[in-house]
Amino acid sequence: MNQADKKQQTKEKILEAALEFIKKEGFEAVTIRKIADLSATNISLVNYYFGSKENLLSEAIEVILNGFQHTFSILDNTAIPPQDRLKQFLFDYLQVIRQYPELLSRIIAMGSTPFTSQQEYGRFLSIMGFPKVQGTIKELTGEEQPERLLAMMLQLFGAIFLPALMSPILESGAVAKVPSIEEQLNLFFERYFDQK
Repeated sequence: MNQADKKQQTKEKILEAALEFIKKEGFEAVTIRKIADLSATNISLVNYYFGSKENLLSEAIEVILNGFQHTFSILDNTAIPPQDRLKQFLFDYLQVIRQYPELLSRIIAMGSTPFTSQQEYGRFLSIMGFPKVQGTIKELTGEEQPERLLAMMLQLFGAIFLPALMSPILESGAVAKVPSIEEQLNLFFERYFDQK
């Protein structure tokens, strides 16, 4: 293995450790020291490869967001009925969110200094993601007005993602059993896209 391969392998090892830590402990608990320990490296190496905690988090978020992007491809498969495509997209999207529960709240509350990867993902959504979702909603409803399609998409995301954000609070603090994602999706589609 040459020097460049070793460097890349070390950087990937640190990034994988950060992803695993984020999955278990969340973004706020990340420190350079914890990631160095988990990756069996040292603080100097983490700083060498990433420069700062913010850069490390930005790259970790980019990896996570790339996982979201593949979920949009189901919306291109016109052999599947539009309602089934949209349901599958939402289910797959929520599966990624379940792996990183803090991510959705972090994206929603980007704050005044969003990570570069979040900005890139926002561009992806506006260029490719949202038009695919809106196109599928258009197929389902026949709606033509762009403003109404946007409103419908936002309602859809709100109805599906808010429960995902609130589930930990409701299940622990309020001791309420939150229906499964499948149940939530089925109920939503029965109410919103009833094909009578």
